[in-house]
Amino acid sequence: MTPPPLDGLRFAFGTLSVLPVKVTRWDREAARGGMLCAPVVGVALGCLSAAVGLLLLFLGASAPLAAVATVAAPAVLTRGLHLDGLADTADGLGSGKPAEDALRIMKQSDIGPFGVIALVLVLLAQVAALSQSYADSWARGATAAVVSATAARLALTLAARTGVPPARPEGLGAAVAGVVPVRGAVLTAAAVTLGAAGAGALLGSYDMVRAVLAVAAAVGVAELLLRHCTRRFGGVTGDVFGGLAETAATTALVVLSMNF
Repeated sequence: MTPPPLDGLRFAFGTLSVLPVKVTRWDREAARGGMLCAPVVGVALGCLSAAVGLLLLFLGASAPLAAVATVAAPAVLTRGLHLDGLADTADGLGSGKPAEDALRIMKQSDIGPFGVIALVLVLLAQVAALSQSYADSWARGATAAVVSATAARLALTLAARTGVPPARPEGLGAAVAGVVPVRGAVLTAAAVTLGAAGAGALLGSYDMVRAVLAVAAAVGVAELLLRHCTRRFGGVTGDVFGGLAETAATTALVVLSMNF
């Protein structure tokens, strides 16, 4: 049975954000709809984050400060879910242990040295890239915030496609692994790319091309990480999904900040 569209949206917002949305169904069908709707969550969080940055700029704040606030907003709106996943994934990959031991390391509540390094570098890259975009123009910075947040959630949709196994039999990763048909993932990627092109086109033809390249690069880098994690851990986990989101977001922001 196919769930109503609202069930998928509730699943997406209820699991990928702290927005007050009640998840009414927790099954594979709802998970499929939720992961297909993940980029919609990205649009919402990106818009909220951009609004925070623009407000600070309007009040006279500098571009770096606005960038810090824009990066902090999605962390707050997700309770640091993806950042935590990034740190745990880095610890698992950096441990050099067999898959079972690496997965056990990832489940621990503390953060190891690889996780700390990954968090510091990713957050610095995001703030630096957004600062450059805001310095170019407020509109370009706001667009970068929205496009990168959407690309980050698109990476989740693609990682949940059929054929990508879970590394564990339990947890969020197991709940969403393999639920998205490949055709649905491809169509969602095409829709996000067209949406990014449209957002960039509002600023000019150059920005349109750059937005498309940002989404393509974000998806490409996230796919490389996904394949590495799948080989290393035997599948995906909730932490891997978080790591993919932050990797995709950072890649998109870096591309969007470049003047090539």
